[in-house]
Amino acid sequence: MDRFETLTAFVAVADHRGFAAAARALGVAPPAVTRAVAALERHLGVTLFHRSTRAVSLTDEGAAFLDRARQIVADLHEAEHIVMGGRSAPRGQLYVTAPVMFGRLHVLPVIGALLDRHADLSARMMLLDRNVRIVEEGIDVAVRIGALADSALRVVTIGSVRQTIVASPAYLTAHGVPLVPADLAGHRCIVGSGVRVGSAWPFGSKGDADVEVSPRLTVNTIDATIAAAEAGLGIANVLSYQSADAIAAGRLVRLLAEHAPPPMPVSLLYDAGRAAMPAVRAFIEMMRERARQGAWG
Repeated sequence: MDRFETLTAFVAVADHRGFAAAARALGVAPPAVTRAVAALERHLGVTLFHRSTRAVSLTDEGAAFLDRARQIVADLHEAEHIVMGGRSAPRGQLYVTAPVMFGRLHVLPVIGALLDRHADLSARMMLLDRNVRIVEEGIDVAVRIGALADSALRVVTIGSVRQTIVASPAYLTAHGVPLVPADLAGHRCIVGSGVRVGSAWPFGSKGDADVEVSPRLTVNTIDATIAAAEAGLGIANVLSYQSADAIAAGRLVRLLAEHAPPPMPVSLLYDAGRAAMPAVRAFIEMMRERARQGAWG
């Protein structure tokens, strides 16, 4: 069996944590993946995976071999892409993760456009307001908002979003307009449990300190936070892309804009082994274009 095929199968099983999932990702029958990994193990004289009816996990030898195998597969894919002059069309499955609301508003339209253009491409989206393990979960590209920890992953920063303090016109008429961040201590505030920001709200453009607000309402989704603010239940701290439509429609008013902290980057993260995938390259370029259009500023 071709050595490259066996390495590709090995990496796919490790990334997708199973032979059947790897076969689906590669577009082949499961027995072909099983045979490829078995052939590689015979060639190396080691067992690469612990197998059970419930799970597949790397052995110590498999874990030690994975990074080198992944790099070899990535290098060959990239070499093919260069030789072909970038003519390969996106195909197979593109697996993307993003924050829930950002994914719905700004990633789903890009995925939809890619699927319209490329008949052989399918997509899987995992929308979560928490970070997931990109390599271990077999994710092609992750959309992240905010500062990033040091990582071996490749990073493309495509734009930024801003903090927005918002309230409805009716609330402001009834309770007054806060003029400085410290004024929030006397207001009804809506905070998130499991969303981006809790009761310590950051400021800083004018040397302001963080403000500890007193929650009048606590919710666990951004959609509910926006809805509660529109209903006049209090002041909310959200991001610019989350409140843009409501502000434009007059349902919410932005407050304390001159005291906002610096913008937060919007970044795309992906493993080097995914860099040459036509679907990944196409997705990154379309996300860049959406950012250039000011879709979430």
